[in-house]
Amino acid sequence: MSDLAPRLPRNAVATIHQFLRGHAGPPASQGGVVGLSGGLDSAVTARLARDALGADRVLGVLLPDPGYPEALQRETREFAEALGIEHRTLPLGPAVEAMRAVIPEVTDRVTLGNLTARLRMTLLYALARERNRLVIGTGNKSELLLGYFTKYGDGGVDLLPIGDLYKSQVRALALELQIPAPVRERPPTAGFWEGQTDEGEIGVPYEQIDRILYGFEQLRTEEEVHASTGIPLAAVQALARRLAQNRHKRRLPPIPKLGLRTVGLDWRE
Repeated sequence: MSDLAPRLPRNAVATIHQFLRGHAGPPASQGGVVGLSGGLDSAVTARLARDALGADRVLGVLLPDPGYPEALQRETREFAEALGIEHRTLPLGPAVEAMRAVIPEVTDRVTLGNLTARLRMTLLYALARERNRLVIGTGNKSELLLGYFTKYGDGGVDLLPIGDLYKSQVRALALELQIPAPVRERPPTAGFWEGQTDEGEIGVPYEQIDRILYGFEQLRTEEEVHASTGIPLAAVQALARRLAQNRHKRRLPPIPKLGLRTVGLDWRE
């Protein structure tokens, strides 16, 4: 049985630093704005941005909803202070309640969670625009492939520096960067509701998710991934369906072909 587990590339940090400097450094931009959630991905992203751009060119923004634990807010602010970056806390409660008052008929918790994610990104872009900075996203490759993000919410960003690293690779990078243990060990969650976790919602632990997705990246069939990893075929097939169903999240909005060159089809930048 072969091992399909993705490994952290040795040049990952240097490549990401160069990427961030090229896109978010002068003269193209005056730095970046990073949403801080208290989770692993945002902590790693903030650290990489600080190291690449300098502490004075990174703004960390904590956008807690009413259910966000005060202890986690405090820990996240302390992490930003340890990085030496400017940070702000903008409670989302008033904005969420205002939106819910406009559409009181919407009660589905996933829909409301997506609404909160889009409000967060709206505020990040407002702050970035005022400072001539870019919004630096925190999504990883596992989330991007599975569509485990909110379209035009946490998926609506300018840059995705860890977007080509699977969650397991981000964990390895966090260890290399000496991200605090409580952050590394906290169960990944979108924070949509109390007790919600990524793995609980997806139904498969990230260790298996990444091995399956890595197998697909290597152009293995579902049966080959199952045979190579020993992961139940039903789980492999479920992720394959999710990968296909969320293809629209990884593409520009479709446009009908009418002109000589069409954005998203054959207009090459």
